[in-house]
Amino acid sequence: MSEINQVLGQKKNMVNEKATKFRETRDEWNKKSKTHSTARNELNAEVKELIVQVREQRDIREQMNEIVRDKKVLRQDANKKVKDVKSRIEVSRGPVEQDNNRGKRGQRPVTSHQLRRELERLEREFEQGRHTGKNEKKVMKRMKEISSKLKQMTSTDDSNEDMKGLRDELKAALLEQEAAHEEVQQAANAAQEAHELMLQWNKEVDKQREKAESCHRELRKSKKEADKAHHLYIVSLRCLHSIQDMISAMEGNDSGKGKSEARVEVQDLMTKLMSGDTLSTEELMQLQKFD
Repeated sequence: MSEINQVLGQKKNMVNEKATKFRETRDEWNKKSKTHSTARNELNAEVKELIVQVREQRDIREQMNEIVRDKKVLRQDANKKVKDVKSRIEVSRGPVEQDNNRGKRGQRPVTSHQLRRELERLEREFEQGRHTGKNEKKVMKRMKEISSKLKQMTSTDDSNEDMKGLRDELKAALLEQEAAHEEVQQAANAAQEAHELMLQWNKEVDKQREKAESCHRELRKSKKEADKAHHLYIVSLRCLHSIQDMISAMEGNDSGKGKSEARVEVQDLMTKLMSGDTLSTEELMQLQKFD
């Protein structure tokens, strides 16, 4: 009997060590589960806030795009007004001198607008050093001719009262055209800025969402490991109590009143544990230390 008691005692000690190990492992995994759960919830909250930012920028972009469409209509009207005033100015000037230096286009009347564009082009090319040698003298002569024609046209316009009014009207139309174009550009820039911010927030949403999903995967893993360790802990407790029952039966200690009450209390705790209820740390330690 003593030999059997010795073997049972060794087994009891071994199972008790395993039970302690499983309990500690379970508690460690439960601690990790709590950490992963907190991190996941915080990341999900950040994702929700970022999604709000994405929607806000998308709404701003759509509003700005609508404004761009409206401003383009106004700019188009301004362009038509400028074109109309310019046409009326050319009509008011009447026949103008043809410019034979313009090749085939010299067959058509030249306008001040065309001359100014040509002058600006030649001045730009001259500054870039594109005309040298004999060509330089030719270009200089042409620039002087254009300047002379423009002065002549300006003098003619100044003597024409109707022309003065048209020029003022053209100036106002050009200012309106420029303002309309600036408003289109501002709205378009705002729409582009909102679009870029929306894309930036979208990337951040994907980044934080991936982190949250990673935390969730780790949470599932830690819960699975905690459940596994808890199951092994319960099995160890049942084995421990079975060994203790055998030892008690062999020693004939079952009849003691105190021992019997303790066994009833432990059995109640085991029933509670097996039914899925949660036991306190003190109750679990009581189960493991029952002797």
